[in-house]
Amino acid sequence: MRRVLRSLLLKPVLWAARKFDSNPDKARIYDALTKLFNHILNSPGKLGPVINFDQITDRLIIFSDQHKGARNGADDFAIAAPAYRAALTYYNEQRFRFINLGDCEELWENTLSKVKKNNKDEFIAETAFVQRDAFVKVIGNHDLYWGNDPLAGLELEALFGKKIKAWEGVILRTRINEEELRIFCTHGHQGDMNSDGNWFTKFFISRIWGPLQSYLQINTNEPSNNAYKKTVHNEIMYEWSAEQDQILLITGHTHQPVFESLTHIERLYRQMDMARENNDDETIKKIQEETNLYQDRFNNLVFDYKKILPTYFNTGCCCFSDGDITGIEIANGCIRLVKWQSKGQTPGRTVLEEVPLAAIMEQLKR
Repeated sequence: MRRVLRSLLLKPVLWAARKFDSNPDKARIYDALTKLFNHILNSPGKLGPVINFDQITDRLIIFSDQHKGARNGADDFAIAAPAYRAALTYYNEQRFRFINLGDCEELWENTLSKVKKNNKDEFIAETAFVQRDAFVKVIGNHDLYWGNDPLAGLELEALFGKKIKAWEGVILRTRINEEELRIFCTHGHQGDMNSDGNWFTKFFISRIWGPLQSYLQINTNEPSNNAYKKTVHNEIMYEWSAEQDQILLITGHTHQPVFESLTHIERLYRQMDMARENNDDETIKKIQEETNLYQDRFNNLVFDYKKILPTYFNTGCCCFSDGDITGIEIANGCIRLVKWQSKGQTPGRTVLEEVPLAAIMEQLKR
């Protein structure tokens, strides 16, 4: 019966997930991001910390959207858990600071006790950063519990063996050629009518959507759903960041990797445009080979992506259905989009995109 129902409902469920997962409102998002950024900057330690770092010597890794669950049919994280553990082992050994950017636990569909019981190894891997004072935990819409429940502080202390606080965001601050660059990190659900504390959505997820997804064993986090033009929510996030003064914005929430304000296919489109201007046949051929499977979508991208400012980044997520995870590294003077693969092989790190922070700073000053 489940197989029949899954066959019948797979496409409608995926359509509904894309249709109703996000309902962003530009004015609300602008207002929420501006208020949070200013609050953290002017009153650090209340809603979030301000962390000074050296862009050459310090190292940071930013992951989001693990959605750690109960290892059942609705647990999108289960298949990606090996890659996540391998990544955290690597980053802890390399002495990175870890910023966990929200929706770390799936607390709309599960109780905290179930999540703790079924993710012991993952919490142990995170605890290694806590013990080094190199862990920053940020709240997302699926784990609002950490910011709302009066017992959350005690739960976090019991979980990690040390008192920590879950924040709404964090500002990273560094200097490049004697000028200040600020990097604002937050989950990214602010201003989203369906996610920003909406009680009806939480009820629907916990009572209807979660059990249905579990029974049908449907994972809506397909990488193919995140490869093309940015979601409306990401577009608004970019627009806010582009209007700020020497500020980069890093979020999660949409499960869609974005680097220098562009998705992977948008970056390819920009590279193709430049290659045509320079009569670079080798690059043109390489891009054509890569985009062959989605040529129609690629050809329909008509925006002038060369005008986009490199102010917005999105980590992607740690629950892709192929077992991969993506995140943002800041190290050795560069910012990188990285992928950790696990399916059918030993987990390994791949740098998907990389650019020096100094080069970004130069573009922001033009």
